[in-house]
Amino acid sequence: MTTHQGSCQCGSVAYEVETELDGVIECNCSHCYRKGLALAFVSPDAFRQTAGEGALSEHTFNTHKITHLFCKTCGVQAFARGVAPNGQPMVAVNVRTLTDIEPWSWTAQHVDGRSF
Repeated sequence: MTTHQGSCQCGSVAYEVETELDGVIECNCSHCYRKGLALAFVSPDAFRQTAGEGALSEHTFNTHKITHLFCKTCGVQAFARGVAPNGQPMVAVNVRTLTDIEPWSWTAQHVDGRSF
């Protein structure tokens, strides 16, 4: 596994995540599509927030199974915490907030979240 660094735009919120960026998705639900999220899902033990615990605000909608966390200063959603469809805890990392990869160096699968 590769450890990647990530943050919001202003740097108030930062994290590390272990992932190979396999299975990145782009969803067309009302939340993900409007924000332009590209998400990689990892187990909580592969994720570590390194800065900004108090700098986060949250948003939930629909089934309230995912807590979308965003920086109170710049508004960027770097990650979310929730429960996967199989019932396991997960962290959804916004790949576009990784600071150590080249933009578009990953491939995303399109998911029809709008129809769920």
